[in-house]
Amino acid sequence: MNRAPLIFLGIFFTLAFSWTGIILTNQLTYGKLEPIVDQTENKSYPEALPGLAAQGKLVYQDLGCIYCHSQQVRRPGFGADDKRGWGDRQSVARDYIREGRVLLGTMRTGPDLRNIGARQASRDWHMLHLYDPQITSKGSIMAPFPFLFETHKIVGQPSPKAIKLPAPYTAVPGYEVVPTPRAEALVAYLQSLKDSYAYPETRNVFVEPASAGKMEDKQ
Repeated sequence: MNRAPLIFLGIFFTLAFSWTGIILTNQLTYGKLEPIVDQTENKSYPEALPGLAAQGKLVYQDLGCIYCHSQQVRRPGFGADDKRGWGDRQSVARDYIREGRVLLGTMRTGPDLRNIGARQASRDWHMLHLYDPQITSKGSIMAPFPFLFETHKIVGQPSPKAIKLPAPYTAVPGYEVVPTPRAEALVAYLQSLKDSYAYPETRNVFVEPASAGKMEDKQ
């Protein structure tokens, strides 16, 4: 007796039910999520990435940041994300609806970056951290990215974009260290990462923002 048709049908229905359970169910549950319009602020959340930050997301991917950093804050009681100051609430599906590619990451060799723009809003901090993490986070195991910067001879007035390096990193007299366009874009992206809005589905787990300096970002 030829059982090939039965085997084929069995495999077909197994895959069909799996697809229904994994893909279709999630699409029905989350596919209709839309931004929340806040009438008091006249804004919609989550906000769309500005152009420079969108370019920076590509740099983030290109440098492989997802292999050491996640972008998903766990709810209180499921890890210590809230105690580490990585977010004032858990991440939810609505946070990602404007993202064509969600960069959840693969592991946490370094801190979660979903809210790094809220924890570290300073452009100077991010620039120094990229140039050499030891400047801002002593003992960090993160690799430096000096190739994102260029050393220029100062002609006339110094560049307003030049980073202010502390000793012993200071440039040779008469020269300055200036971020490349890739560095500018990456920092713009990192500054954009902040989920501070409390959606209806997060209000029961939202906590007051942590005080400044609750946790040093060592990466």
